[in-house]
Parts: sequence; structure tokens; C-alpha cells
Amino acid sequence: MQLLQTTLRNLALPFCAKIVKSNCIFALMNGIVIKTTGKRYTVKTAKGEVVQCRLKGKFRIAGIKSTNPIVVGDKVEVEQESQLWMIVKLHDRKNHILRKSVNLSKQTHIIAANIDQAILMITLDSPVTTTGFIDRFLVAANAYGVEVVLLFNKIDLLDDELKTQQKNLQKEYEKIGYTCFATSVINDDLSQIKSLMKGKVNMISGHSGVGKSTLVNYLQPDLHINTKEVSDTHKQGQHTTTFSELHDLDFGASIIDTPGIRGFGLVELEVAELGNYFPELFNLKSACKFHNCIHKNEPNCAVKSALENREIAESRYKNYLNMLEDEQEHYRTNQF
Repeated sequence: MQLLQTTLRNLALPFCAKIVKSNCIFALMNGIVIKTTGKRYTVKTAKGEVVQCRLKGKFRIAGIKSTNPIVVGDKVEVEQESQLWMIVKLHDRKNHILRKSVNLSKQTHIIAANIDQAILMITLDSPVTTTGFIDRFLVAANAYGVEVVLLFNKIDLLDDELKTQQKNLQKEYEKIGYTCFATSVINDDLSQIKSLMKGKVNMISGHSGVGKSTLVNYLQPDLHINTKEVSDTHKQGQHTTTFSELHDLDFGASIIDTPGIRGFGLVELEVAELGNYFPELFNLKSACKFHNCIHKNEPNCAVKSALENREIAESRYKNYLNMLEDEQEHYRTNQF
């Protein structure tokens, strides 16, 4: 039987091998995870069939430290036995976005995998997205090889002061190389955003209430994703998306709608490497006196000189120092 299985797998179609044993049909097939709900995974197979899967036991003892060993966007191999489908293999990821788990500080949480582009939605009011949150997200994306587009939403709700703040913030991020859009998803034409997304797997992220699900609904109205108003009491969004899910859109793009994120804890990064994930700091690194300069207290630091000359944004540098302190504290704590 082992010889028969090996022969069939070598001769079969690239996506599927069927083995008959004891009147049961076993099928091995490639697919992509399009939804995760606890211990259940929805997979779209290479044949276009959508099946509900569980994990084979080996995934539970594979030494995976993340709270979720399989995530939306993962390319997997599934096996069917009678009416049951099981995920038996996880293919290598080209990238992913990772953050610290909120409730389990020693574990990590993968938001999504195999992402062509992350779209971080930002609002300056109802709710407020801080630059600290933005920069932590950008560092995490940069560290794992994910390109990011910044989408400033709800600009129709901003007063004159906040409009000026939004424009200045957008200029800061465009200056260091990020593509930015400013829009009101419910009022403006989205053709430019559609063009940017076409042909890509796009992950939508941001705080609850910034308009992630609303954006998906306006891009693809027949999805009917639930939305809620921002809480008047706390000025924070209310969770409507509780699980990540991948949707194929009719203009040739795919989108991963993710639950809202209140905080973004970075997974441990080397202190000496943190500045590499800030493009404007990395570009100045070679001009510093010391090759291992962390741009904090060292003399003849090109980054601090640029800061004094207002060539880099003060908010970005402050956020860098905050992250640096977090990582140094983590290092000190774990020495004992």
C-alpha cells in the first residue's frame, strides 16, 4: 500500500492525489486559508471548493510559539477522509505580520500571511489613531517584508485644525517613501484605491471604528459585512469583525479584513537593529561616527543632527526612542 501511495502521488495531478483504502477516499489537495474561527479553518482548495478543516495533531506539538499556528492567507495542504477535512501541511510563507499577544505576553499573534500589501486605515478623530500606533505597525511590517499603504479616512469629519494636522502627517510619511491616501470612504470615489489594490492580496488593518469593514462593503457591496458606529462615550470603535477573513473582489483584488487592533506590541527586536526599520534613520546610519550607533546618546550621530535641522520628524524620533526603551527593558528583564 505504501508503494501504491507513493506511485499515485508521483503520477497524479499537481493539486490532488486520491488514494482508495478500506472503501474510504483520501484526498490531498493544496488550498489557501480564507477564514479562521478558533480551531476551525475555512480553506478554498485549488479546485475552488470551500471546505471546513481542523488541524492534524502534529501542529499542536510543532513548537509554534504563536497563539495561532495557521492564519488567513496561509497556503496549506489538506486531506479528506470520508466527510472530514484536515490541514496536514503548512507551506512556507513569503511574509506575515506579527505582534505580541495581548493576553499572553510570552506568545505572539500572527495577523495574516502571504500579504502583497497592507493598508493601514487611520483616523484623527472618532477614533484617534496615534503616531505611536502607526509607527509600531510600520516597524512590524518592515521587519517582516510587508509593504504598507496609509489610508487616512473620515477626512470629511475633521475641523480645520485636524485637517491641517492630517495634511502635515501625510507629508511626513510621504517624505520617507510611504504611499498615502486621504479620503472619506462613504463619500468619495474609490477608483484610485481599487487600482492600487488590483492583482494583490491586501490586508486591511487599524483600530476598531476606522472604517475597515465599511471600506470592504463599498468596494464589494454584496459582502454585507456588519458595521457599528463609534461609541460616543469612549470615542472608540466597537468590534464588528471578530475573525480575519479573505474575500475575492470582483475587480481582480483580494482583501483580508481583520479585527480591530487597540494596541500593537512589537515582537522582540534587536536593539541595534530597530533603527533599520525606520527608513529615514537607516538612510543616515552610515554617516554616524559609530557603526553600531543607536541614535540615543552617542556623539557625532547623524540622526540627531538631522533631528536638530528638522530633516526628520520629531514624532517619528520620539516613537523610535519609546520602542527602543521597550526593547532595552525587555532585554534587561530577561537577563535574570
